[in-house]
Amino acid sequence: MAADVDDFLRLVGALPSVQQGEARDWTSFKVRGRGFGFLWERTRTVGLKQTITEQQALVAERPAVFEEQFTAGGYGWVVVKLDAVALDELAELVTEAWLLSAPQDLLDEYEAALTVPGGLLNRS
Repeated sequence: MAADVDDFLRLVGALPSVQQGEARDWTSFKVRGRGFGFLWERTRTVGLKQTITEQQALVAERPAVFEEQFTAGGYGWVVVKLDAVALDELAELVTEAWLLSAPQDLLDEYEAALTVPGGLLNRS
């Protein structure tokens, strides 16, 4: 099942300490001031931070779904076409982008919440 803008917003909204910024043509997403994603609602695409290796693999394997956006600071940003990506894969990519940007103290809190009974993985 393909993802849509509402799915993307729901995934981002479930992550801790996310700030959303509005510009004329896009929405940016940061975790404690560090960017990890963009949404271009008009084109139903998102830009997500990944490792350069992951960026290259995604684009090489499925150029109909992924495009190279840019590289910066040792990271490769990838454009994801929401109409062409499965929701579970989008969830992994969004989480990975957030993990690459979150500061260590927040990562420690997130990991603890994942492993505690009743934590993030055990929500009903």
